[in-house]
Amino acid sequence: MTTTNDKTIAALRGRIARGELSHEALIDEVLEAAGQPAAQHVFTRLYADAARAAARHADAARKAGIETAPLAGLPVSVKDLYDVAGETTMAGSAVCEGEAPAAHDATAVARLRAQGAAIVGKTNMTEFAFSGVGINPHYGTPRNPVDTQTARIPGGSSSGAAVSVALGLAVAGLGSDTGGSIRIPAALCGLVGFKSTQSRVPRTGAFELARSLDTVCAMARSVEDCLVADAAIADVPLAVRRRPLQGMRLAVPRTLVFDDIEPAVARAFDRALQALSAAGAQVVDITLAELAEIASVNAPGGFSPVEAAAVHRERFAAKRDGFDARVAARIALGTEVRAADYIAMQDRRRDWIGRVERAIEGFDALVCPTVPIVAPAIEALAEDAAFFRANGLLLRNTFAINLLDGCAFSLPCHAPGDLPVGLMLASVRGGDARLAGVALAAEAALQR
Repeated sequence: MTTTNDKTIAALRGRIARGELSHEALIDEVLEAAGQPAAQHVFTRLYADAARAAARHADAARKAGIETAPLAGLPVSVKDLYDVAGETTMAGSAVCEGEAPAAHDATAVARLRAQGAAIVGKTNMTEFAFSGVGINPHYGTPRNPVDTQTARIPGGSSSGAAVSVALGLAVAGLGSDTGGSIRIPAALCGLVGFKSTQSRVPRTGAFELARSLDTVCAMARSVEDCLVADAAIADVPLAVRRRPLQGMRLAVPRTLVFDDIEPAVARAFDRALQALSAAGAQVVDITLAELAEIASVNAPGGFSPVEAAAVHRERFAAKRDGFDARVAARIALGTEVRAADYIAMQDRRRDWIGRVERAIEGFDALVCPTVPIVAPAIEALAEDAAFFRANGLLLRNTFAINLLDGCAFSLPCHAPGDLPVGLMLASVRGGDARLAGVALAAEAALQR
């Protein structure tokens, strides 16, 4: 159905090992491409000198016969919500202009540097990470590269991260996932996104959207590359056991996740299920009626609006007119929620998580469409009604896993030539290593 290409980490390292390419030449190619029209609005800042220095260091180590980390000297992008020492973290907004610069790199950024990664730049994003669409009125909207005829949304909020990987400007894009911000753009741009269990990677130095849900994670071109990125930033690398699909039990929840599904997504998903079944997986339909409770668990206001309202209380009071109006409208939903209601939300969430975990016990993964639509045209979302409808559909399936505090992969499952469609594999909190084994096997089946 889909194929990888010569931009994966293993392929690039292979070319470098054979002397066909150097790290520095690769970074030069990336930086040149970053200035081309296709990459417009992808980066908010480039780190050309630092990236070249990391590449030269990796080349020198290779010449000296020193083994390097998998990301050493390879291009990596960083979402604009991560602190870089000496810079004000803008988080896709204009209202942070003039605020104090970061004293230290975010933990994830520091860990990438320690691995020798060539951080080529900060990537554009939805303002304050508060949308699954990827439109940004301050810095422009990166165009999804899958369609040369129609300017389509990249998905958000990690919009620039996704396009940087899709264009080959990064082997991995460090992003974040609060309601789907890694998996949505990965699905719409034909990439792999891995939302880990929240506690795997420290959030220190990451600009908050909603602390109950924010997850530091990345997207790349393959499951293996996502695992390389995860190992670089997580406290402890995953011990992944490769297993065949034969005998795996995959649960397809039939509540909520197929509502309003577009025909192209339904066709791609059905083909994917057939491929997984043909490879030996046992695909089981389940009701999982708990998914219908999400709206009530998340009321009033919603975790993201309530917690974002706390983060932006002073900015919102002083500079609301400078916010993206669509982001401001969502933050406003949380400004009047009482502490007692918020505590009740947390209690309902804990109860809901327990019931969902019991309901899917015994399955290797949940499987469903990552999002129920293909990437719409940017101009089709000019009106607020269309924008918010699309945003709700894009976030609906992925948010369920954030609410669960679970882990999930989005894998491309569309046929060549079709607009990208993502297949989401998900599991409970702490199930990352087991899920990664499922994702590796599923990816292989989908590529046959």
